[in-house]
Amino acid sequence: MMFTNQDLKKLIIPLVIEQLLAVTVGFADTIMVSNVGEAAVSAVSLVDGINILLINIFAALGTGGAVVAAQFIGQGSHERARYSAKQLIMITAILSAIIMLVVIAVNGTLLHLIFGDVDIDVMKNAEIYFLFSAISYPFIALYNSGAALFRATGNSKISMVNSAIMNVINIVLNAVFIYGFQWGVFGAVLATLIARAIACCVILYVLSHSDNELRIEDFKHWSFDRIYIRKILSIGVPSGLENGMFQFGKILVQSLIATFGTYSIAANAVSNNLAQMQIIPGMAMGLAMVTVVGQCAGANQYDQARYYIKKLMKITYLSMFILIAILLMATPLILPFYSLSRETTDLAYQCIFLHGLIAITIWPLSFTFPNALRAANDAKYTMIVSALSMWIFRFCLSYVLGQYMNMGLLGVWIAMFVDWGVRCIFFVWRYQSGKWMNRQLV
Repeated sequence: MMFTNQDLKKLIIPLVIEQLLAVTVGFADTIMVSNVGEAAVSAVSLVDGINILLINIFAALGTGGAVVAAQFIGQGSHERARYSAKQLIMITAILSAIIMLVVIAVNGTLLHLIFGDVDIDVMKNAEIYFLFSAISYPFIALYNSGAALFRATGNSKISMVNSAIMNVINIVLNAVFIYGFQWGVFGAVLATLIARAIACCVILYVLSHSDNELRIEDFKHWSFDRIYIRKILSIGVPSGLENGMFQFGKILVQSLIATFGTYSIAANAVSNNLAQMQIIPGMAMGLAMVTVVGQCAGANQYDQARYYIKKLMKITYLSMFILIAILLMATPLILPFYSLSRETTDLAYQCIFLHGLIAITIWPLSFTFPNALRAANDAKYTMIVSALSMWIFRFCLSYVLGQYMNMGLLGVWIAMFVDWGVRCIFFVWRYQSGKWMNRQLV
């Protein structure tokens, strides 16, 4: 077997800790910003929809690079794996810099175009948050690509340690800037910018060490290799389009939620924050799928790929069940920390409770499971299914339930659950058909 139980533990445990740290920072951010006021929470929530869209595109590039590297490693072609890693870092730096410049140029115009006539205070805070978020894009993009490369080798400890450094800096600076200097939303985004810049520098430095399997030995000389970039993009582009359309749809749904009023915007922000905590094991297992299935596919060991997919999915369901049960019991104790109105708190609780019940049944098959297909070079199929399900069910049904049937925010969340169910059906069918096998990328 390519991965022993000990190998899986070394891969999975740091990934879970890393995801926990990331979600914890989001939790702490929202709590700290909520003390500034609901307008601030709403502004951060609106802009984060766009931020997640762009960061997911960068993460998709990292996934493409990780799949290519993992398959080369599975073949035993370590030199080619290192060469592909350098191509990934180069294309990530160029793309993220271009997106940063575009976003800075159209900052306010884009926000007004997407979210329309929200409250003046919300829009003012959103413009500040969006501007400084854009400056951090190259840092978080390079960090994500570097972390993906380490995970491709099965070494998730490096990305965990770097994530811990980034998140501790973020939380400490948040407290200083928001509570000490009273900088509000600007303080929150400045803390994020500084933390991401430091994490980026650290992971690139570690990536240059000679004892790393996917090291980059020379940062001075760069050259395009169309063959390798095409391999990376063959996974990265479908994944990026999938994530991009998914998040773009969420942004459009956010614009619908904005019409429901500040209560709904704030409740949605808090609900999303706590919902992310419920799916931490699933997100970690999704990253593990890329490494494990990618290496098995590169070695043409599909029987082992099937074995590990089933094993990782069992672990996902068990860990999510335990975590969600604990969080649902703790939610009434957590919500008061956000300092929200009674109406907002009640609405948030309903969304969180529904999310927990549905997440434990179909979320892993809808989001963790398809990473196994992507790692086997079946990313186009997952992109098509996800895009169609997103637009037909989550987007259109959100307007039907939320606006036309007057269900408001709850209608939007129900539409999201329907989207999950449709994805689940098509991904399981694809796996059972076996059409995802024998599609080696390298």
